[in-house]
Amino acid sequence: MTVWEAIAVVIAGVFAGGINTVVGSGTLVTFPVLLAVGYPPVVANVSNSLGLVPGSLSGAWGYREELKGQSGRIKRLLPASILGGVIGAILLVTLPDKAFTAIVPVLIVIALVLVVIQPWLNRKLSHRRNDDNDGGVLLWFGVFAAGVYGGYFGAAQGVLVMGIMGVLVSEHLQRMNALKNVLTAFVNLVAGVLFIFIADVAWLVVLLLAVGSVVGGQIGAKIGRKLPPAVLRGVIVVVGVAAIVQLLMK
Repeated sequence: MTVWEAIAVVIAGVFAGGINTVVGSGTLVTFPVLLAVGYPPVVANVSNSLGLVPGSLSGAWGYREELKGQSGRIKRLLPASILGGVIGAILLVTLPDKAFTAIVPVLIVIALVLVVIQPWLNRKLSHRRNDDNDGGVLLWFGVFAAGVYGGYFGAAQGVLVMGIMGVLVSEHLQRMNALKNVLTAFVNLVAGVLFIFIADVAWLVVLLLAVGSVVGGQIGAKIGRKLPPAVLRGVIVVVGVAAIVQLLMK
């Protein structure tokens, strides 16, 4: 890797860390860059998952105020994310690419629809929710499914999580975004740790992405926390559409 390629990877990490904190889909920035500098797809994906973990944790720390009072949700949903991340990572190294990625655009479309109609669904479904507003079993399995997807590839994982939570939990969008940052960080972490033992890792890439994504996570938190719910929802839709376009063009 040349010096300029290394700088490009760091810059991609900054953008990815910021995008992941605000919405998710930072992988759509870093993954093409890693391919462009010559890394094989699986190595790029594996190294990307590990490298963006510090950025996700940085973003979660930036949203720490919005995480207050959500410890119960974290304790309940984190096992779903971790289990999903492990399964997704195993799928990455055992299944043919087309066997799983064929449904990715469909999943993102569903998530975007959920994000757009969330306010209407919140009003319609409010009388059906439990008093503790925990989302029930559907939320747990939804987060688990998003974890499987995130462990496999990760692009737009945040969009999926936000869409699922938006329908099943009546909560401020910024607080859900804070929770999303924690859940997706652990999906990337457990998948990345597993990749160390079952796949090749480009450690220089991991280091460069980690440095960039930590900076980006803080920038994303400062920007994202100031966005009104309607604007944040719009950003989610734009990033999600971009994810679909890029995936379909592969």
